[in-house]
Amino acid sequence: MRIAGIQKLTLLDYPGTVACTLFTVGCNFRCPFCQNASLVLPGLREELIPTEEVLRFLQGRFGILDGVAITGGEPMLQADIVDFLSEIKKIGYRVKLDTNGADPDGLQLLIERGLIDRVAVDIKSSRENYASAIGLADAPVDRIDRTRELLMTGTLPFEFRTTVVQGIHTDEEIRRIAEWIAGDEEYYLQQYRDSGEIMNPTGLSSPSEVKMQHFADIVRPFVPRVQIRGI
Repeated sequence: MRIAGIQKLTLLDYPGTVACTLFTVGCNFRCPFCQNASLVLPGLREELIPTEEVLRFLQGRFGILDGVAITGGEPMLQADIVDFLSEIKKIGYRVKLDTNGADPDGLQLLIERGLIDRVAVDIKSSRENYASAIGLADAPVDRIDRTRELLMTGTLPFEFRTTVVQGIHTDEEIRRIAEWIAGDEEYYLQQYRDSGEIMNPTGLSSPSEVKMQHFADIVRPFVPRVQIRGI
């Protein structure tokens, strides 16, 4: 596994669980508002943490920590993710996976093998504007649809979430996202913050608390539980 960082304790990244967070390197999207550009762009994170060292850390913290959140970058790009998650599960941890949803087949394999216990899928924008939101000429919307269907027809706990950016997300954009994920039980609106590692921050800013609450009100007719993070 290409792991560039460990947050040794989090009460936020894995809801209801005392966990740590592992940050993987590499992503197939180029979202301008990405807050972890150094994990995405090639060559910015040369020093990786050996997998053996990560596993030793997890073994030593078991009982203090209950879960492991895997984020990135895009963890599903890791060629050895099945083997790595198998080792984590052998220790006894619950695993939460953050993903952009572009690899439904890989996600289904992890679910079938019992290697993950919760999934968070980032919904970047409406279907109509997905390509521009992820900084690519084409967007894998059909694959994201398959991921959505996989999760909504299964039993694994999951959440959809959107990082809300002033300059990208409008009332209409939020409404279209809500219509897309209608039927989901749990949706998080995350307030964009300038982390100092933004991919392309030009013209982007953080929505106000009032605006975030307004966006949540737009979503509620489509999703029963809407929560705001970051305010």
